[in-house]
Order: sequence, then structure tokens, then C-alpha cells
Amino acid sequence: MNKEKAFWLSSALVSVVVGACSAGQNGGFGGSEDGAGAQDAGTTVTVATATAGQGGSGSFTDTTVTGMQAGCDAGPDEDKDEDGFTINNGDCNDCDANVNPAAIEVIDDGMGGGGGSVPADEDCDMMVDNVADPCDMALPIDGTNPLDAAKSIELCKQAAGPNDWGVVSAQWVRANGTPAVVNAHMGILPDFGPNVATRKGDSMLAVSSGAARDATDPGFCSHSCSYNGVGTPPPGFPQDVPSCAGSTNINDDVGLDVTLRAPTNATGYSFDFRFYSNEYPEWVCTSFNDQFIALVNPAPMGSINGNISFDSMANPVSVNVAFFDVCQGCPAGTAELQGTGFADAEGGTTWLQTSAPITGGETFSIRFAIWDTGDTAYDSTTLIDNFSWIANGGTVNVGTIDVPE
Repeated sequence: MNKEKAFWLSSALVSVVVGACSAGQNGGFGGSEDGAGAQDAGTTVTVATATAGQGGSGSFTDTTVTGMQAGCDAGPDEDKDEDGFTINNGDCNDCDANVNPAAIEVIDDGMGGGGGSVPADEDCDMMVDNVADPCDMALPIDGTNPLDAAKSIELCKQAAGPNDWGVVSAQWVRANGTPAVVNAHMGILPDFGPNVATRKGDSMLAVSSGAARDATDPGFCSHSCSYNGVGTPPPGFPQDVPSCAGSTNINDDVGLDVTLRAPTNATGYSFDFRFYSNEYPEWVCTSFNDQFIALVNPAPMGSINGNISFDSMANPVSVNVAFFDVCQGCPAGTAELQGTGFADAEGGTTWLQTSAPITGGETFSIRFAIWDTGDTAYDSTTLIDNFSWIANGGTVNVGTIDVPE
């Protein structure tokens, strides 16, 4: 083949690759990234680091679709949009920093205004709006692999290298971040009683200062079950509630600590959770104030000592939180206590959603932790599910709300 013909074919190929990205705006919702994969379950490790070739993804929320800009004339080795990728590195639109191999696919819902939306290939894999397979099927309730726990909340995709997004590592920990022994304080559940289903997929994560099980699960233990004993709180915790007695002692603390790298087009993330406690209502506003935190490092603006889950009065997630609605005489009643191991006289929250900002490509960690405050009795449990990336180009603030219907 002569040089002129080879150059023409090379130029045509570049044009096809660049042109694979479509332009448009929509008001739709995101979906899952492509490349879901599985990892063997049942290992006995308590620390796991992601390696290349292990696919999967978290779910994704979006309100914009990006694509090729008219007149984009980037050269094959030029990083015109300064997103860290050139055309020769796989960037299919070097005039849009939201489109590159380290971006997350945005799933178009076809609900755009002004004549509709145009789907795009944000991750430059030559496929548009490709949806990942779920990764949280048939996970063991007492699984020891923390990567399985990450999968249970839709954190499936594992970063294949320093320029890739996804789970970098996962570890079972105590509240202060030191490694934890795997026991019944943690669990991966398909449901929580007959009336509480997962928010997405087949599984969700449970962390408990007692047993992370419902009343029908093997290993269930009611009300006052201690496995980890005395713990050390992270700095700034337990957080005191104004006008209520406080305590500095925690027990039976446990958590999942995940290190993540955000997609380059992400502006934030969210996850859903709900909190139950045997402390309610007898021990409201006392020193026995069991707490759940989502501790982020580096701490985002608007967090409290790094914690991003709290109510509008900055109260920690506990029996004192304003969202306590699942109880006798409460708006949500007691149906979602049935079969959970929590009695009708006790209580919890409905599904809540916490959001926080992130910079695209940033590496950060989240520690989902819970503990008994002041004693080892009257336990509390948190369910966590549906981690999602947000990439709408707008501002994401730290905050917790009732899950949108």
C-alpha cells in the first residue's frame, strides 16, 4: 500500500471514530456503564484491590448528553479539550472534555425538549447508550469479600488503571478505619423483611451494631448482640445532638470503606439508605445515641467532619434524626418493621438519599460506618443501596432528602 493511500485510510478512520459521538441535549436520566463483570465470591480476604479486566459499573444519573462539536479539528495526538486523552488515546471527541474513554456512558431516555435528544457515546467504546449487566446477583449474605459488598450497592466497575474510573479498593473496617474482622455486623441482603426491597438490583448492603440480618436470616440476633466490643470513633464523633446528652464511647462499630475514582464527566454522586434502631423511642435524646455516618475523604464542602449524611438541622443519622418516620403513630406506620427483627414499638426511617459533589477523575473514599453509642445494647442497622454517579454539569451540594418517588 502506498503512503498516500495509507494516509487517506488513516484519516478516514479518525473521522469515523470522531464522528461516532453524537451531539444533543436532553432532560433525561442516566443508565449503567457498559462492561459489567463478575468476580469470584466467597474469598476470605477483608481487603480487596481492583485489577484490570474486572468490569462492571455503578448506576448513573444525568441530564445532559454531550457529543461532537461542529468544526472540531483536533489532531490525532493533540489533547484539544484537555481531558487527558487524544484521538490516538481513544478520545472520540477531542472538543468535549465530557467525552473520553474515562467518562461514564449517559443513557438517553428520549425525553428531551426542543425536538428531542441525540444519544451519544460518552465513553468512546463505539457503542451508544449501552447498558451494563447487573453484578449483584446471588451474593452470599455472609460474604467476606468487600468487593462483593461494593457490588451490592451497584459499585461494580473496578478501575483498570490510574486513568480509569471505578472501584480502586474496598475494605471492611472499624469506624476509625482500622481493619475489621468479618462477622455478623455486616451482611449482603436480598430484602429486609417482606416489605423492604432493594432500591436497585438483587442485593443491598447492611451494616449493624448488632446482627446485619432480618428475622428470617441465618445468624439473626435480636436487640443486643455484641461482636466487636469497644471501638475508637473517628475524629469529631460521636456527634452530639443539641440539647441532648452526649457520649464519647462507641461499641460494636463496623463499616465498609471504598476508594473510588470518579468518571471524568461526573459532578457528584448519590446513594440511598435507611436506618433502624432498637433505641427508639425510649432512648431518644439520651447518651445512647447510635449513629450512622458516610465519611468522605477528602471531605467535601458542606460535610460535617467529613460526614455527608445528616438532616436539615445537621443532626447525625440516629434516633434523633428528623427523618424517623417508620414507627407507631408516624407517617409511614409500622409495615416496614415487619419481619426485620425490629418490633412495632421500635422504629426507623424510610429510604433516604444522600448526594455530594465530586470533581471528574478525582480519587476519594467513602466509609459507611455504624456504631452503638454509650453501651453494647439496643442495636441499630443501616441498609445502603443504589450508588449512582451524577453528571449533569450543574452544582451538586451535600445533602440528604427523602428518596424521590
